[in-house]
Amino acid sequence: MATRPDPRANEPVMDPQALFLEEVFTDRRVGAIRRLTPVTPEGTTDLTKEILYIGETQVMSNVGALPIAFEIEAKSVGDAAAQFGALAKEAIDRTMRELQEMRQQQSSSIVVPQGGMGGMGGMGGLGGGGKIQLP
Repeated sequence: MATRPDPRANEPVMDPQALFLEEVFTDRRVGAIRRLTPVTPEGTTDLTKEILYIGETQVMSNVGALPIAFEIEAKSVGDAAAQFGALAKEAIDRTMRELQEMRQQQSSSIVVPQGGMGGMGGMGGLGGGGKIQLP
């Protein structure tokens, strides 16, 4: 059994035991389905592993197109296509919720001047000389 590459290594190493043949199917309208067929290091189909299906679509945001990818548990391309719409909607909804949560977290971040909340000349105000630090 091959050892897994060290993720901290500077040089990217491809694992010959984890290779897939990638095919793309699209309706040229709402998205694409990627079929990932596992292959052996020699390039023949690896029948001991399952074929993976990945759905891909995109939504427009105020910063441009936002890619959305999601796994589809299917036995064929037709089966994956039949499930595509519902799974894409779930993935888009989940992504929008995550973006909203990130916006809320960012807007509720408290910015404290460097040096804390010390007094100003003993008058109980804010201390000076600090730099604003963004979270």
